[in-house]
Amino acid sequence: MKKLFLTVMAFVTVGAAVVAQNKAVKASESKVVWKGYKVAGSHEGTINMVAGNLEFKNDVLKGGAFEIDMASIETTDLSGEYKDKLDGHLKSDDFFGVTKYPKANLVMTKVKPKGKNAYDVTGNLTIKGQTHPIQFVMSVYGSKATANLKVDRSKYDVRYGSSSFFDNLQDKVIYDEFDIIADLQF
Repeated sequence: MKKLFLTVMAFVTVGAAVVAQNKAVKASESKVVWKGYKVAGSHEGTINMVAGNLEFKNDVLKGGAFEIDMASIETTDLSGEYKDKLDGHLKSDDFFGVTKYPKANLVMTKVKPKGKNAYDVTGNLTIKGQTHPIQFVMSVYGSKATANLKVDRSKYDVRYGSSSFFDNLQDKVIYDEFDIIADLQF
């Protein structure tokens, strides 16, 4: 009887290890796009992912974490002198202060299935050393995951052009919310 119990426990332990998986995100094959909006239009670009992982149990998403290289932020809708100016401004203390805060990260704290391949995710997003909760939907298909996050930059002390901090900006207002669209390969 004792031998049978030990055999069953060994099977359960091995089985549990097989169904719980931590899958590394392939940073070089993944893409993170940002899009910011202002009264007079919008700009968009990319940010490089440093590392990330997604945690699964029985093929159901349970969590994950990601690190982004803020120093890699660049615009893709401009070229030449205007691109260089905006890229430099985004890296400056007016926006993301990448010299002092070179990385941003997201840690999932709660994941709830929302239907086939979709999950409601709650996490902690850290930008410029400040962490705030964020909610978004993540879809997982095979070895790919996608998410679209709406980030309120005013929570992270990204003040430039924000009507939350400055009056009389008129048509120079840059909206507080910006989008991050992540297409992840793992």
